[in-house]
Amino acid sequence: MMNLRNIHFIPLITRRNQIHKCSICRLNSTETTLQQIDVKRIRNFSIVAHVDHGKSTLADRLLELTGVIKPGNENAQVLDQLQAKRERGITVKAVTASLNYTYNNEPYLLNLIDTPGHVDFSNEVVRSVTACQGVILLVDANEGVQAQTVAVHSLAKRNNLVIIPTLNKVDLPRADPAKVKAQLKSVFHIEPDTVLKVSAKKGWGVKELLEAIITRIPPPNIQSNDYFRAHIIDTWHDKYRGVLCLAYIHSGTLKLGQPVKWKSDMKQHTVKFLALLRPNEENITEAVAGQVVMVGLGPKGGGSVGDSLLSPEATNCKDTASVPAVRHMVYAGIFPADQSQHTQLSDSIKKLALNDSAVSVSVDSSPALGQGWRVGFLGLLHLDVFTQRLLQEYKAEAILTAPSVPYKVKIKGAKVIKHYKTDEVIVTNPLQLPDVNNIVEYYEPFVIGTIITPVEYLGAVNTLCIDRRGSPLPSSAVDEQMTMLQYILPLSEVVMDFHDTLKSITSGFASFDYQDYGFHASPLVRMDILLNGVLVDELTSIVHTSRLEYNARKLTARLKEMIPRQMVQVAIQAVVGGKVFARETLKAYRKDVTAKLYGGDVTRRKKLLKQQADGKKKMRSVANIKIPRNTFIDVLKR
Repeated sequence: MMNLRNIHFIPLITRRNQIHKCSICRLNSTETTLQQIDVKRIRNFSIVAHVDHGKSTLADRLLELTGVIKPGNENAQVLDQLQAKRERGITVKAVTASLNYTYNNEPYLLNLIDTPGHVDFSNEVVRSVTACQGVILLVDANEGVQAQTVAVHSLAKRNNLVIIPTLNKVDLPRADPAKVKAQLKSVFHIEPDTVLKVSAKKGWGVKELLEAIITRIPPPNIQSNDYFRAHIIDTWHDKYRGVLCLAYIHSGTLKLGQPVKWKSDMKQHTVKFLALLRPNEENITEAVAGQVVMVGLGPKGGGSVGDSLLSPEATNCKDTASVPAVRHMVYAGIFPADQSQHTQLSDSIKKLALNDSAVSVSVDSSPALGQGWRVGFLGLLHLDVFTQRLLQEYKAEAILTAPSVPYKVKIKGAKVIKHYKTDEVIVTNPLQLPDVNNIVEYYEPFVIGTIITPVEYLGAVNTLCIDRRGSPLPSSAVDEQMTMLQYILPLSEVVMDFHDTLKSITSGFASFDYQDYGFHASPLVRMDILLNGVLVDELTSIVHTSRLEYNARKLTARLKEMIPRQMVQVAIQAVVGGKVFARETLKAYRKDVTAKLYGGDVTRRKKLLKQQADGKKKMRSVANIKIPRNTFIDVLKR
């Protein structure tokens, strides 16, 4: 008979109903180590780089080296768990993993945050570095310094983070580490002997990089004896546990069952879930200052990115982290394909917006499309990924209208005009534009664009920027083959197809990044579309005077193709301030009223044609041009 005294029952650690893949013995030893870990042996760091420089591959090697996953192709892109990430091959969401590593016979806890590289997801990087003391600045040894490399280096400097410059893909035949080191020296003043060389694909140099993280990056500066204080860097929704938060602890300790409160509303809650992400959840009972942990307060616990979680005893609490407000670059209308799906789409957008704090959602309505939402994004790729995740993760189909950028207008006599309390108004939807007679001046958003291009394409790049109404800033040489240009560009000219055109004219060698430059006065006008003299509000747009005639002709020609023929002739006009800038005529259906005549006097034929013409004229004066909903969808969507 089996002796039950020799059997040890060990509970399994699960993450969202999935069994943890790590060995049970290693989990138990890890929990013991965590409770004994010294704050001086905690390292919080991010991997930052230009898109496609190998961040996710390097993260995989770090996970393998610390024993989280086993080597193999089946474990590629472990941190890119979203389907949209894997399909596009880019990181769109910052992901955290807490790693254990022993160095000089001492255990260390390394909190890794893998960040996106595309400019449309820069908000993820900004939030991630608030929980870090250092970054790995990853640069492709083949491509060299790119536009986003400049942006993330500047972000790390502003946050006083330790930078570990690292060259990746040194195993490729075209790699030129000496050249890229010279670029880092020229652009960032980084000494070549401080630059590490790795091959994330083959694992070369990754162990040395891991040790450099321990030796170069300092431990978190915390106050362990103070009240508990943490700030939220990410949130997501769980079907059974409600809102889960990723928190960086600034001071004190956090225990399971401990009462806490939100700084925003001061409501008190109880910690019901506490775990480390490895990247799968590993339940713990206590967390100390300096750690990045997952916290859950139950289905009604709430939580939002940027908020602070405090101990109930904390009264005068200073801000835990300074994260700049998100500046949305593109706005688009999202409407359900059928109004019966409005409730489902509303819930899906709320849950997805909780996980993507860079979007703004406001209620919108359209006479043609019904009830919907006006959503702000950081760029067109951000918009595409958001709608793709809506469909893949929540099975919610949506109609997306043409994206537009926000404008600012200055109003005269704002206090006496209804609904306006200030003299400057941000307009995200052309339908909300005040009356033209009350507008003193229009302001257009501009950005500072940074372009790094080979010298042989300088002429084509300069021509493109000038055609897009750009103003040049001083340029600088990266090395003998590459030049960094800067232009002040209108946002409306950048967000649509600027990046694709730039890649096309430079054979894919140029890189582009931009940052906000604020609103500036610009000659803008409101362009209306009239059908037989009747204003169609849905087709109103704001255009620059230099693009007015081109946009007017393009839109009227498209409407002529899209609008179905009517029983009466339809005049499609693009009008600005009562002046017609473009017109197209949609011919009416015509019945041959003389077909029944087989002879006789010509006056009979003329009489029938006159009766038909009079009838058409009367119909035009009273007819209501009906545009099917599908036509609006085809015209408005991208």
